[in-house]
Amino acid sequence: MLEPTCHIPVLVDEVLQWLEPSPGKVFVDGTFGGGGHAKALAQQVAPHGLVLGIDLDPGAIARSEQTLATLPIQLVAGSYAEIPTILANQHLAAVDGILLDLGLSSDQLTDPARGFSFLSAGPLDLRFDPESGEPAWKLLQYCEEKRLADIIFQYGEERYSRRIAKEIVASRRASPIRTADQLAELVRRCVPRSRGHQIDPATRTFQALRIAVNEELTSLELALKSLPECLRPGGRFVIISFHSLEDRLVKHAFRNDDRLEVLTKKPVVASDRESIENPRARSAKLRVAQRTAGNTSGN
Repeated sequence: MLEPTCHIPVLVDEVLQWLEPSPGKVFVDGTFGGGGHAKALAQQVAPHGLVLGIDLDPGAIARSEQTLATLPIQLVAGSYAEIPTILANQHLAAVDGILLDLGLSSDQLTDPARGFSFLSAGPLDLRFDPESGEPAWKLLQYCEEKRLADIIFQYGEERYSRRIAKEIVASRRASPIRTADQLAELVRRCVPRSRGHQIDPATRTFQALRIAVNEELTSLELALKSLPECLRPGGRFVIISFHSLEDRLVKHAFRNDDRLEVLTKKPVVASDRESIENPRARSAKLRVAQRTAGNTSGN
């Protein structure tokens, strides 16, 4: 039996403001997670509307299946990059809005078997879907040093990437890295910690490996190209990102897609109050684009 969700969704009021849910509308939450956004939307579209909740993590689906009986939410296991296929399977031609809340959930972070937490003595997995692909610890066992440094630099924007990659390769000759706390300790030895800096030195490396293992940027690029076609004219595309790589992709895609009209010239960020109450919200950036009428051509 899975524990109830501990995830606190970010920018819920802002999501509702921009998606404008009302009775009878149909929305897709492509990153269902703990279900906070989906539940808020479902309460507004009931009784005859629908929220299609999609998540790569089977645990997210299983955790919520028994608690949603009174809400018009339908859950599907899969990637948000597969939304066009999922909608076709559900006999939905187009929807009124799509939400993507990128990154990981608190449920994943607190699960010691997943390896998302620096303190975890469990396996360094980092997969959103633990039944697909290969875990991060396996990547660290065979990845050659230059490629590993490139991953950490490109996906983590870590200036000490070469030093970290070199130390990983040297370490695995004697004892392969298998757990999250082992990797965190190794990275801390390689990255100087600035005085007064609150972010753990391992943060960027974990981010990079997570992105690589889950092919997150590839999925986002695919979604940015295909999902505008899934919106009705006037339908809205809302994306919440948590680091500059994602936000940059979203900003450029929204601006350069003639199927979309950008509604947020600058990203929407959390209020001071929300940032205090939910620290995860501090790095959240929300962007919104609207499907234009009559244009079916892509980038």
